[in-house]
Amino acid sequence: MSRQMSKLVILHTNDLHSHFEQMPKIAQYVSEMRTRIGEDQLLLLDIGDHMDRMFPQTEGTAGQANIEIMNATHYEAAVLGNNEGLTFTRADLQACYEHNAKFTLIGSNIKEQATGDLPSWMVPYLITVKNGIRVGLIGLTIDFTDFYEELGWKVEDPIKCAAHWARILRPQVDLLVVMSHLGIRHDERLAEEVEGIDVILGGHTHHVIEEPRLIGSSYLCAAGKFGEYVGEVHVSFDQDAKKLVSITGRLQSTVDLEDNKGIRAIIDHASVVAKATLGLEAAKLPEALHMNWYEESVLGNLLASGLRSWADAEIGLVNAGQILRGLEAGSVTKGKLLEICPPPINPCRILLRGSDLLEALEQSLLTEYTHKPIRGYGFRGEFLGMLCIDGAEVTYDSSKPPMERIIDVQIGGKPLIADNMYTVGTIDMFTFGVGYLSLSRGMETRYLLPEFLRDVLRSQLQLSNEITKAAKSRWFDLT
Repeated sequence: MSRQMSKLVILHTNDLHSHFEQMPKIAQYVSEMRTRIGEDQLLLLDIGDHMDRMFPQTEGTAGQANIEIMNATHYEAAVLGNNEGLTFTRADLQACYEHNAKFTLIGSNIKEQATGDLPSWMVPYLITVKNGIRVGLIGLTIDFTDFYEELGWKVEDPIKCAAHWARILRPQVDLLVVMSHLGIRHDERLAEEVEGIDVILGGHTHHVIEEPRLIGSSYLCAAGKFGEYVGEVHVSFDQDAKKLVSITGRLQSTVDLEDNKGIRAIIDHASVVAKATLGLEAAKLPEALHMNWYEESVLGNLLASGLRSWADAEIGLVNAGQILRGLEAGSVTKGKLLEICPPPINPCRILLRGSDLLEALEQSLLTEYTHKPIRGYGFRGEFLGMLCIDGAEVTYDSSKPPMERIIDVQIGGKPLIADNMYTVGTIDMFTFGVGYLSLSRGMETRYLLPEFLRDVLRSQLQLSNEITKAAKSRWFDLT
């Protein structure tokens, strides 16, 4: 007697980061697969960071364009990535997921801080039946606890939460899948430490796994970034023996795929809506403000002064590479600020030792730092750039040897003292050990969410006296 076998194809995407040009291709492929194998044999999942606020369609619609596209592509479940959870307020997320999403958002390790419960628009897990196969879904997001707490979320240890839900779900399902926006190292730990997981669909670190990688009894899968691939997992299940027979998979490149016309129309409409929203005036400038990544400039100084004020600090510090170009005289729109300052990077306040501050200032005089390419950690520019400062003046001699060029640093009219602690308004990227490394040694760090650098810049552009002060030099070369 032949065995009764059930087939299932899981399609998965991750880290789209609002690359709208790829979404019609993905939707078309999903549609063709659905037609080929049938609705009941296909499960479509997103593993987080579908949204990215550096793109006008997302910023200008508060994420609604992404949700509409996911609905039209017929995603069935998704997990929050840090680009959703940390760049939108809870109210923004509620507007997206409770009122508009037609798919299920899974939060297996996240709760509201105030209540200790999940919001009504999120579930701790999902059990769905596909072609007679009971599939359990766990959704995990990376535990950037310091950031999430500032936004009113409590994100718990993902490994412990995965183990908890696996114990509960395993007896109820035929196939247990973890949707993991944690990164490859955490995925490996999940496979090694948590029993009962059949498939781990990964994201966050943009890693590519061309064929499922077996660790223990769990298969690791991941589809890279920016919609370059659609991941496929093929499951074969013996209904008579109630046993998984095989799990295989592949990646489908989207390079040569056709566009789905319906999704293209949604994007075109979102672009019109975003243009109107982002066309609103944020400030008006009587004269142009220049920007230079490698020399002192008014716009960089203005952002540094804004960070200092925002954090109520003695000093403001930011790398010039955060601002992509200058501003012309006249009306400055929200869209223009997004264009010149796209990073989803937040202000923060740290307590920094004078010697660590001096080290970073010395490094800012070296081309190996100012011309250093930076990738990730929210950075959306090209090169690190020099340090823009406020609340301090630096006198240096460019003819001296590297790391010995600074002659004097004045902070609030007093000489910098190496062992003194100074309050610094700066950016979250530095606290991760990216760029000017000594700035990661700051203490008593407080992240100032949900505002981004462009919000700080917008507030400064409305203050003519701050613009005037930003035109004054803070760096003085004796040569």
